[in-house]
Amino acid sequence: MKNKTLSACLALLAALALMNCGGKSGGGAAQTQTTPAQVTVVVGSEPNTIDPALNSAVDAAMYLSHAFEGLYKYVDNGQGRAQAVPGQAVEAPQKTVNPDGTVVYVYTLRDNLTWSDGKALAAADFVYTWQRLVDPATAADYSYMIDMVQNANEIMAGEKDKSELGIRAVNDKTLEITLTYDCPFFDEIACFPATFPVRRDVIESAGDQWTFSPSTYISNGPYRMKEWVHNSYLLFEKNPHYYAPVADGPDNLRFALMDDDNAILAGFKSGELDFIENIPVDEIPSLLASGELKIADYLGTYYVSINTQRAPFTDPRVRKAFTLAIDRDYIVNQITRTGQKPASGFVPAGMADAEAGSDFRKTGGDYYHIDPADYEKNVAEAKRLLAEAGYPGGAGFPVVEYIYNTNDAHRAIAEALQDMWRTALGVTVTLSNQDWAVFLDTRKTGGYSIARDGWIGDYNDPINFLDMFISGGGNNNSQYKNPEYDRLIAAAKGTAVQADRMRYLHQAEDLLVGADYAVGPIYFYTQMYMMNPALSGMYYTPLGYFFFTNVKGAK
Repeated sequence: MKNKTLSACLALLAALALMNCGGKSGGGAAQTQTTPAQVTVVVGSEPNTIDPALNSAVDAAMYLSHAFEGLYKYVDNGQGRAQAVPGQAVEAPQKTVNPDGTVVYVYTLRDNLTWSDGKALAAADFVYTWQRLVDPATAADYSYMIDMVQNANEIMAGEKDKSELGIRAVNDKTLEITLTYDCPFFDEIACFPATFPVRRDVIESAGDQWTFSPSTYISNGPYRMKEWVHNSYLLFEKNPHYYAPVADGPDNLRFALMDDDNAILAGFKSGELDFIENIPVDEIPSLLASGELKIADYLGTYYVSINTQRAPFTDPRVRKAFTLAIDRDYIVNQITRTGQKPASGFVPAGMADAEAGSDFRKTGGDYYHIDPADYEKNVAEAKRLLAEAGYPGGAGFPVVEYIYNTNDAHRAIAEALQDMWRTALGVTVTLSNQDWAVFLDTRKTGGYSIARDGWIGDYNDPINFLDMFISGGGNNNSQYKNPEYDRLIAAAKGTAVQADRMRYLHQAEDLLVGADYAVGPIYFYTQMYMMNPALSGMYYTPLGYFFFTNVKGAK
């Protein structure tokens, strides 16, 4: 998730991004500021799930971030950028370091917290939620998100009961969490949708249907579900039971569920839609030139997942050949055209390394030629590897399939990759455009050879881009398995010493991309969007979330 902190390109765009976000966007500041009755946005199509524990998509994470709230939350820093601050917790936790190296975080919850139906919310609700997240029966892709909590890994492995997770309610207002080490990004974990509290009685009564109806979709954030017309829209209304009522924001947030880029742009131009992200590829240059299309920084990597368990991609030489044959410069300059940078590794630029001011990507270096003048060297090496694997000039290589989901940009990239692999390697790759839900299931279960993929940081630390590839990981779409890789990730999670953590993580990326080629990175993201210039107050995090709670203006 994803989501969707600056690459070299993004650093150039940061000032633009700041001007284009929040209260400084468009011409909104010159308008008389009023509370809109409704703001309509498009950030995705029909979600696969809006269960906080089961979701792994950025679009649904935005829905969740308006309807729920964790121990921490994201607020506007006054410049249109999000910052993590206490949410359901009234203040930062008290920390105690134990002799065995474990760290106890004690959170005090706000007074009179309630659910969206008015019932009281207590520390025990967080205990239930976090135990549910790591319970193997839940099968949550993001169970590993809280693997720094004591006994989480043993519970996920089926070695201990979920009741042994290092979290307990001291009383209704006091929550105690024991970590195996002092996690430097735990505030962001406490903001993450998978950790949002959910209601035990509702889930146990309604089962897996609890998310489908406003009567059972009980939340605790500034908005609550009012209506869900599947494949059409999700309608949220202000939550009257939220501890800090949304006085100035929209009365209703309408998330239109759409995936046709041309229809989305037409809806924006007609005034039906107030905010959109997906733009038809051919329209990008003119919309950028007019200033209507905004570009924000985005901490993420667009890549192809290669199924390491399906022949002929069981051979790392074949996987490397397909990765080297990708002309990244062509894709970012001729197709995406919104400031993306060719990916030289998997972890994007903008993630700090051990030393102050250092960058993980710069320290790690490039895993293949990035300069467009050297692309032919990549191709020559790819041809050599494919021949070495038994397929000289592509002879005898089976027809394989590349899957992606409906979107103009994804389709254009898929067609470009198909041509690159045919031209450089002499192989035939067919394309399969799948509906979103089908695509997610096919990719997750490994029912493919090559798949469109992308990862947006969940928090600002390199491990977030690497720990999902441990054997059996819920987001390990490549079905990658390497015991040494697992060991390195475990070592990185077992120490709070930054120099040691980063050394292990660099070694892990060396395996993932530099030796095993389980993924084929293509580019580092930027985020494009368009917003009704009569509105202001939207804010944004480079992790991929837009927030509309504070949006105001005369429409």
